[in-house]
Amino acid sequence: MGDLEGSTNALDVVTAFGAAWGDHDLEDTLALITDDCLFDDTDPAPDGTAYRGRAAIALAWAPIFADLSSRFEPEETFAVGDRVIQLWRYSWTGGHVRGVDVFRVTNGKVAEKLSYVKG
Repeated sequence: MGDLEGSTNALDVVTAFGAAWGDHDLEDTLALITDDCLFDDTDPAPDGTAYRGRAAIALAWAPIFADLSSRFEPEETFAVGDRVIQLWRYSWTGGHVRGVDVFRVTNGKVAEKLSYVKG
């Protein structure tokens, strides 16, 4: 996170977040979210589950980060103000899913990560 230190640029923050996620580094990923961050999961369909706060999100993400065979690949990322939209492909042994995340960045950290998948 060295080059990101102090940056509040939404695209920079989400890029660093994605790099930590791609490295399966849960600690660094969690360091890039606000204390009261909202993660709106894709599962279970159709509405998913909402997790609020670093502790709840850590529990939700732990199994994803533990699967070292999985890969997260951004397809396109763009920002409008404090919002970042990211189209992605998430692959694991035996399958993949494509989707989009809508992020909101506040004071250099992810405050919302709303996730949607193609169904």
